[in-house]
Amino acid sequence: MKQAHPISFSVAFRFWLKLGFISFGGPAGQIAIMHQELVERRRWISEQRFLHALNYCMLLPGPEAQQLAIYLGWLMHKTWGGVVAGVLFILPSLFLLILLSWIYLSYGHLPAVAGVLYGIKPAVTAIVLFAAHRIGSRALKNRLLWSLAALAFLAIFALQTPFPLIVLIAASLGALGGRFAPDKFAMGGGHNAAKQSYGTALIDDDTPIPEHAKFSWRHLFKIIAVGLFLWTSVMSYLTMHYGWDGALTQMGWFFTKAALLTFGGAYAVLPYVYQGAVDHFHWLSATQMIDGLALGETTPGPLIMTVTFVGFLAGYSQLPIATETALISGIAGAMVVTYFTFLPSFLLILAGGPLVESTRNNLKFTASLTAITAAVVGVIVNLAVFFAWHVFWPQGFEGHFDLSAALIGIIVFLALIRYKVGIIPVIMASGIAGLLLMFIKPWLVQQGMI
Repeated sequence: MKQAHPISFSVAFRFWLKLGFISFGGPAGQIAIMHQELVERRRWISEQRFLHALNYCMLLPGPEAQQLAIYLGWLMHKTWGGVVAGVLFILPSLFLLILLSWIYLSYGHLPAVAGVLYGIKPAVTAIVLFAAHRIGSRALKNRLLWSLAALAFLAIFALQTPFPLIVLIAASLGALGGRFAPDKFAMGGGHNAAKQSYGTALIDDDTPIPEHAKFSWRHLFKIIAVGLFLWTSVMSYLTMHYGWDGALTQMGWFFTKAALLTFGGAYAVLPYVYQGAVDHFHWLSATQMIDGLALGETTPGPLIMTVTFVGFLAGYSQLPIATETALISGIAGAMVVTYFTFLPSFLLILAGGPLVESTRNNLKFTASLTAITAAVVGVIVNLAVFFAWHVFWPQGFEGHFDLSAALIGIIVFLALIRYKVGIIPVIMASGIAGLLLMFIKPWLVQQGMI
C-alpha cells in the first residue's frame, strides 16, 4: 500500500482553489471530483471517513458538495482550513456570475445573446425535470412516499402553499410515519452502501480523531457566538443604513431563511426563491429567473449560486445605494445574497463536525428527512411545470405554442435520461441550437415553411 504523507496548508489551498474552477456537473459531479482526488488519487482521507462526512452533509440544509469541502478542509487544517475550502469552492462562481449578470443586463437584448438564451431555456426546463426523476427514483420507494410527493405538488401548484410550510408538514408526517410505519420511511442503501479501500490514507479509518475535531461545549458555544455576530453585525448595518424594508435588508433576511430550507439541494429551494423574488418582492421577472438558472448551470460551483444572479438583478433594479451607479448596486445585491445564503453552511459544519466525528459509524438518516425528500420531488416537478409554462407558452396559454423550444426540451431530456449526456455538453449544444434558430427562423418564416 502507498503511504500517504501529511499535506501542508498551501498544498490544500491550491487544491481547493483548483476545485472552485473545475466543480461543474452539480452536486453529484462535484462530490465525484472530490472523491476521485482526495480518496482515490491523493489519499488524503479514507473511503469510510469521506462517506461519513458526506452522510452528515446530506442531512443538512444547504449545498452538500460545498459543505463536504468545508468539512474535509476543517478535518485536515482546523477552522481556517474549512473556511478556505468553503470560500474557494464558491469564489470563482461568484465572480463569473456577477460578470455574466452584468453582460445579461447590458447585452441580453442582442440577437446573438438572445439566441443562446433561447436554446438554453428549454434545456434548463428538461434539466429540472430530469432532477425530479433522478431524486424521485432514489427517494420514492413505496406508494406512501409517492403520495407525499403528489400532495406536495398539488399544495404548491394548486394552492400556492409556501415552501417552508410544505417542509414543516412533510417533516411532521415523516416523524409520525417513522413511529407508526418505520418500514415505509427507512432509508436503505445510500452512500454507506459503497465500501472500497484505495490504500492507506492520511486520515484513515482507524486514525484517531484529531484534537481540534473532538467535541467540546466550549468550542460549540464559540462557533455559535461567532456565527451570531457575523449574521447580526451585517444585518444590523443594513437595517441602520437602508431600513428594515430596504431591498438589501430584505435580501439578507429572505436568503437567510432560504439557506435553512434547502433540504434536497438547489432544485428544492429554487421554488421558494422564485415565490419570494418573483411573486412577492418582484425583484425580477419569471423569464429572468429562468435565465438566471440557465447561467447558473453553465458556471462552476453549487447550482444554488443562481441566487447571486437574483441578488445582482434585485440590487440593479431596486437601486438601494442611491448615490452610486446601478452596477455597484447590483454587485452589492449579489454579495449580500451570497453572504447570507452560504453563512449557515459554514456554521453548521464547524459547529456540528466535532459531534459527528465523535459519533462516527452511528449517524442515521431520519424518517422526517425521508418525508421531506419525497415532498421535494413534488416541489421540483412544480418548478419544471412553471418553467415549461413560461418557455413553451411565452405569451401564456392564450398565445402560441413554441414548438422549436419544446423540441429542444424533449431532445435534451432524452439525452440526459437515455444517453447519460453530461449537463455542460447539453447546455452548450442547446445554446448553439438556439443561436442557429434565431438566425434561421426569419428565413423559414419568409419561405412559408413555419
